[in-house]
Amino acid sequence: MPEHALKKTLGPVSLTALGIGIVIGSGIFTVIGTAIAGTLAVTKRSESPVIDLVVAYLHHTAGAMGGRPGAGPALVVSLVLVAIVCALTGLCYAELASMIPISGSAYTYSYAILGELVAWIIGWDLILEYAFANMSVSVGFAAHLVDLLDWLGIHLDPKWLAPALLPEGLQDLAGKDIFAQGWHFGFDIPAFLIVLILTMLLVRGVRESAKTNNIMVLVKIGALLTFIFFGISFIHPGNYHPFSPNGWNGVLAGGSIIFFTYIGFDAVSTASEECRKPQRDVPIGIIATLIVCTILYAGVSIVLTGLVNWQSVAGDGAPLVNALKRVALLPGAHRLHWVRLAVLFGALTGMISSILVGQYGQARIWFAMSRDRLLPSAFSKVHPVFRTPAFATWVAGILVAIPAGLFDVGTLAEMSNIGTLFAFVLVSIGVIVLRVRDPGRHRGFRVPLGPAIPALSIVFCILLMTGLPERTWWRFFGWLAIGLFVYVFYSRKRSEFYQA
Repeated sequence: MPEHALKKTLGPVSLTALGIGIVIGSGIFTVIGTAIAGTLAVTKRSESPVIDLVVAYLHHTAGAMGGRPGAGPALVVSLVLVAIVCALTGLCYAELASMIPISGSAYTYSYAILGELVAWIIGWDLILEYAFANMSVSVGFAAHLVDLLDWLGIHLDPKWLAPALLPEGLQDLAGKDIFAQGWHFGFDIPAFLIVLILTMLLVRGVRESAKTNNIMVLVKIGALLTFIFFGISFIHPGNYHPFSPNGWNGVLAGGSIIFFTYIGFDAVSTASEECRKPQRDVPIGIIATLIVCTILYAGVSIVLTGLVNWQSVAGDGAPLVNALKRVALLPGAHRLHWVRLAVLFGALTGMISSILVGQYGQARIWFAMSRDRLLPSAFSKVHPVFRTPAFATWVAGILVAIPAGLFDVGTLAEMSNIGTLFAFVLVSIGVIVLRVRDPGRHRGFRVPLGPAIPALSIVFCILLMTGLPERTWWRFFGWLAIGLFVYVFYSRKRSEFYQA
């Protein structure tokens, strides 16, 4: 179907930049604070991690449950755990992408290996995953834009610069409440606008978008290295005590909340149809993304938790720049005022590239599902001039932009996390199934150690899923139930395999 084909323009460098673009932008500048500090203590069972509920049930304990525990300075341990899981899953992605170089990533792999129903479930899940990831990053972008305006001495009405839902409230540096916990009248206009602007860019073409992304990736890597280099001189060793304030539960919960940032693996494989040599380039892009991002994550985590008390970043959408702002007020630390500006610039650039890649990946999922006739045909129409799925890109942009103005970073990240981990589980299962079903098929890249690595990937992903709150699981099951309803009463009947 040449009228539905995408142009092959990407090489290994652009693919790696796509992966780094979304991994770094979505986590290191925004959600890392939520992973370190967790949420305030609550009495709602639904806001407690599933693993805590299971342990409480096994020990026959009752009473009020706490909120999601933070990892504290031990987030660096969480990142090592996440890196191990991502290495295992990334190898699985690389094998499937080298065999099935078609747009759609985990959805396409599931369709080819596990059948249409499972493919629909994972495709529906990926829509959730990409959408909520980009919503959370858009909120982070707005928080950093507010910091930039503050640096310039510009102060606007905060009700149009923050989400309408603030579970932790909103405080100034002195700890004074700007908004109380819960809902308030307002809308995050910067988060809304940045999504729509980048949607317009993506409609014009992936080559232009990829070139723009490559430049932004270099800028934000420079900003992170600047933060590490200057911040390391102001580390206060006392901030590392206690190193793991919430024990293993905090480490697991921290890894669970920050895991969605590694959606970059999926974004790399989503672009395989637009690669010149996907069998070679996709594995390189995935593995290089993992190495670069894990090193940067660990360095920033160590410096951030050494600069400020781990509890001070609770609910903070811009933890790095706000930490520099606090420390810059101390004697002899005035130069951090300018470091803060450099990190702000890199952070804003990081947010933009992360949203760009996330919207790119989400539109390709809509496109792939429509091309298989599981969604309306309008989503697979390619623009006659730009050769991009313009309609799918616009729909994805609108559906992300509006909720981004309403909800906070933590709530959005939790929903994206469970979708990401579920997708990773199905990809790992796909590798095992295809090894049994078609062992002789040529593989441009092969996961070592047979089924052992995919099996470990499945176990670790499920373990991280248990670190998410109970309410996130129920919301996820509700989303899947809606998807099954749509499949049974609409998509199944449009499928090329349907027989009345």
